[in-house]
Amino acid sequence: MSSPALYLAALHSGQFPNVSARRLRNIVRECFAPRYLAAEGKPACYLKQLAGALVPAELNQLFFLYTCRANQVLADFVRAVFWERYAAGADRVMVDDAKAFIRRGVDDGKTAKRWSQSTVEHVASYLLGCCADYGLLGQRTRAARAIVPYRIKAKAAAYLAHDLRFAGLGDNALLAHSDWQLFGLSREDVRDELKRLSLKGHLILQSAGEITHIGWKHKHMEDLIGVLAEG
Repeated sequence: MSSPALYLAALHSGQFPNVSARRLRNIVRECFAPRYLAAEGKPACYLKQLAGALVPAELNQLFFLYTCRANQVLADFVRAVFWERYAAGADRVMVDDAKAFIRRGVDDGKTAKRWSQSTVEHVASYLLGCCADYGLLGQRTRAARAIVPYRIKAKAAAYLAHDLRFAGLGDNALLAHSDWQLFGLSREDVRDELKRLSLKGHLILQSAGEITHIGWKHKHMEDLIGVLAEG
């Protein structure tokens, strides 16, 4: 469906009695559509097939991936702040960490105009809330959220690897793609994940030094989706 068609279907479904028509339109147009209706709606089609087959933690990681792709500020925050704090052994991410990150971005000219203090505070809260929704952070305590142990799931890794492959990336470009950094993975970490996937029969990995070659067993993304949906 197009975004307007989906909005009308949602509105007439009766499934959102406590949501105003305007709010529902914004949810569809500003939240759902940029994440899942991109690329001719393929993300929505794939995730719908997987919704009943993946456990919540696996499906949530795919939601997290598409949310970060559609929201650059969230993706940058996860890479630059969350994983930096995680790697340093910190036990929490402060609200002030998020505010400082946003102010740096504004100072570097990453916004069309300077943001007000209220906007900075709102976006900082959004960033921490999103990270909590997707399992990277725990409940809020005072001015911080606790860091939660987080690792990419095997099926999410298989999905991401094939999604990048069918987007046209070569083997070495795939290993270094920034999407993996959303899960805290370096190039070497990605190679290790692909080795584990090869043991599960999803692909064939040949690696020697800095040279890596991947043999892909699935000819189309739909083939992988079918395999993952079957468990």
